[in-house]
Amino acid sequence: MARVLIVLGVLGALSACGVDGEPVRPSLNAGLGISGSGIHLGGAVGLSKGPVTVSVGL
Repeated sequence: MARVLIVLGVLGALSACGVDGEPVRPSLNAGLGISGSGIHLGGAVGLSKGPVTVSVGL
């Protein structure tokens, strides 16, 4: 799982530099929930370019 996040982070950083045109905007969301049944972690990594957004949630 960590390898997937590292690869997505590297791809996001490379594509965000804008070499091939308009920069791609990376986004990262993280969440922590506490309830009676325990602690829940969640997150998402995404890229946006113009009207197109791609996101992967965990």
